[in-house]
Amino acid sequence: MRILPAAVATAALVSSVVLAAVPAAADTSVPIGVDSVLDTVVDGAHQQLYMSGNSAIAVVGYTGKVVRTLTGLSGVSDLQLSSDGGTLYAAVTGADKIVAFDTATLAQTAEYPTGDGTAPRRIALTEGRIWFGYGDQWDSGLGEIDLTADPAAVTLDLAGAHDFATTPMLYADPANPDTLVALDGGISSGPIVVYDVSSGSPVIRVTANEGGFYRDAALTPDGQSIVVAGPGNRAVTEYRLSDLQEVHEYPVKDEPETVSVAPDGTVAATALDTENTGDTYVFPAGAGAPASVRNLSNEWMPWGGHSTVWSADGTKLFVLTGSSGSTQFHAVNEPRKYEAKLTAVAPATATRAKTLTVKGTLTAGLVPPAGTPLNVVRTDLLSPSGKSLGIKALGAKGAFSFTDAPPSGGSVRYTVTYAGDAAHTSASASDTVAVTRATPALTLTNNHKTYDYGKKVVFTAHLGTTYTNRTVEIWADPYGGDKPNKLLKTGKADSHGNLSATVPMSRDTNVTAVFKGDSRYSARTVKSTAYAHAKITSSLSKYYRTGKIGSTRYYYFHKKTDAIVNTTMTYYKGRKERLDLQIYSKGKWYTTDSEYFKLGTNGKCAVNLGHPGTSGVRARVRAAYIDTSSGDNVNTTTYGAWSYFYFSN
Repeated sequence: MRILPAAVATAALVSSVVLAAVPAAADTSVPIGVDSVLDTVVDGAHQQLYMSGNSAIAVVGYTGKVVRTLTGLSGVSDLQLSSDGGTLYAAVTGADKIVAFDTATLAQTAEYPTGDGTAPRRIALTEGRIWFGYGDQWDSGLGEIDLTADPAAVTLDLAGAHDFATTPMLYADPANPDTLVALDGGISSGPIVVYDVSSGSPVIRVTANEGGFYRDAALTPDGQSIVVAGPGNRAVTEYRLSDLQEVHEYPVKDEPETVSVAPDGTVAATALDTENTGDTYVFPAGAGAPASVRNLSNEWMPWGGHSTVWSADGTKLFVLTGSSGSTQFHAVNEPRKYEAKLTAVAPATATRAKTLTVKGTLTAGLVPPAGTPLNVVRTDLLSPSGKSLGIKALGAKGAFSFTDAPPSGGSVRYTVTYAGDAAHTSASASDTVAVTRATPALTLTNNHKTYDYGKKVVFTAHLGTTYTNRTVEIWADPYGGDKPNKLLKTGKADSHGNLSATVPMSRDTNVTAVFKGDSRYSARTVKSTAYAHAKITSSLSKYYRTGKIGSTRYYYFHKKTDAIVNTTMTYYKGRKERLDLQIYSKGKWYTTDSEYFKLGTNGKCAVNLGHPGTSGVRARVRAAYIDTSSGDNVNTTTYGAWSYFYFSN
């Protein structure tokens, strides 16, 4: 206990160089499109698994992705890989045969009929022979296919003096080539039977009734023992094949369902887990307690199939959980370690430079002791790549807490990392705090001002006090969907806090000034909307002269000549001009007509105003753009100049 502070101090010294321990690759869990799996074998050479069920074999990558499905295999059940890994054998129960596939191409290379109605269900391989358990609970037996014969020879009824109540589960291993093990599984209470097959014909070497009803079994790497999972007790049990004496029990908390043994003898087992306290156990060879316990599923573990397997090199454990339609594929990357899980909880909001507290827990099937070092990193606007806050010691019962006064506002993330040890996987957790920042002053000139068409207008943004960032952006977004928002200028505000940009006012325009914030001042955007007149010119044609009436210039038309008004206006898709026509009478102007006319794509429009047929008529006409009513809103309402005309004789 007195060593812990020194250990923590040493770890803190290391953390000044390394910001955060990098957790090992996390375990994965993904949905998989297979269910009702009866058997699973691993192909280490091709980094894939074969899973039988539903009359097909699914070829599955180590990530859980189904890469190929071999179909048309009625009732396919047991699978076996040849000792050289080049051939996959499958018992096709519904077709009374055993088939072989090339593992490199997945093409079928052979099939071996076992006889009508035999229904081979279980298989095992020894040198030159395929052993198969066949039949059903009323008529079961042991058969052999001799691959050394040409053609391959099938022999039935080889169980010897033992009468199997159900199709026997078969196990063999090249490490013990003269031995074949048969178990009455499923619904039978039958014994374990060990055969000597050195002569080519099975001879019972030893039998023992160990309770029966076996769910699953696996041979040890030396082929000298078998580890059996079955109901009736809360353990998977290892039996020595020479005499079927019990060698060891591996305790689990519920009925064991599956078992698999790694190349180094490590035993993995799953239990039904009705209380949802832990379903996957890993034991070192001969251990009295698990090295790790995981709870991979909140449901009962599947039964009736071999769905737990080690990778060929024994570094990963693959487990299926769930039921039909919701099967999950789990790849456990450090199966011999307890799975550590971290939580970290920070306040949702906090004030910059004020103390806050982060709390959390480190949990595992075997909780690391108090004083275990946890590395803490703070990531914020000042330290976007992360800043180490040193090592924090784990408290009692896996709890921890620490305080910090964040120097930066904005989103502040605290990441806590546990590096793991020989008994525990690494773990990491983080939480984010919204830390307050001051709001800076930001203004922009020319809001709600109106300008003539084409006028170049200077917009000036003024930025008040900030901390480190003095950069401002000025954007212009003209009205209308055909022109994008455009960055006009970006730069640092001058010594007076100003940054200016020029906007040619051809349309109404939203101009925005953007400050993106810094560690003490929040981002801010302000907007000025400025308006632009449309450009309008009009002229009359068909007149014969001009002259003044009073101080006003008039265009003279004969009384029977139509007056034509020609208008050019800033064009926008669908735009119309409005023509206002007025007549002068008794000293006043009276509107006789206001009508809209569509502009051509060149912005031009010619309108025939007609003729009065009588002389002495004084009139005037003007073109106007009326915001929205002229078909769009990209300019502000604009009236053109009046054109005056007079009809004479």
